[in-house]
Amino acid sequence: MVLAQLPTLSATRFITIYIAQGLGCAVFAFLAYKILKRDRKRLNIIFSGFYISPVIGFIINFIYGPLTNVTAVLLLNFLTNFFIFYATSFLVVFNLILLKSEKVIVKSKQLSILIGYAILMFCMLFLLFIPGWGVEITAPTWSPHWMPPFFIYLMIVESLAVVPTLYLSLQIYKKFEDTTLKRKWKFFIYGFCAFAVFMYGIFVSNFLDIPIFRTIMGLIGLILALIGSYMLYYGVGRSISQ
Repeated sequence: MVLAQLPTLSATRFITIYIAQGLGCAVFAFLAYKILKRDRKRLNIIFSGFYISPVIGFIINFIYGPLTNVTAVLLLNFLTNFFIFYATSFLVVFNLILLKSEKVIVKSKQLSILIGYAILMFCMLFLLFIPGWGVEITAPTWSPHWMPPFFIYLMIVESLAVVPTLYLSLQIYKKFEDTTLKRKWKFFIYGFCAFAVFMYGIFVSNFLDIPIFRTIMGLIGLILALIGSYMLYYGVGRSISQ
């Protein structure tokens, strides 16, 4: 009955968006709830932002899944990309606070990083509608096909958060002397690496626009995102309130 009401949505696309990504949305929302339930101090709020931001992106993706208006799909796809890939910026701030303390990384510095990165992500919009530069969405798949300039720009911008997060994570690991803390922090690093592979995999998938690769990468990427998000939570989220 649902598929009959959404004629533009293939069974594969329906399963990918509303079942597979729906599961991812539920897991991310649950982990954010667990973090905030323990404590709503600033460090917890920032870490929960890593989970809340993709949840917003997933929800927007659910909205435009069955749409066929190209302009609406492009704009909503832009917002989906913005919120899902913006998540990494919260880990940059989170790691800086752990490494330097909130007395050094004060609220104004935290906001500067988050706002600055948001501006860089928002600049995707200026490429979006330029033919051969932005994103193409056509029937019958209605899947986004990233043009080279858009792909390169987003790769660079995302790396501006991924590389510092990985570097800061390794610096924090070196500071730990307790073997239990070092072991748990490894889960955080491995989890982040899994999430990074998920993001870059989606980038490449949208750039190549090969249906079978897109499907396989979508499933593998979702598994990596779920495993990575839990490993991040297990590595630090269960104890940051202590």
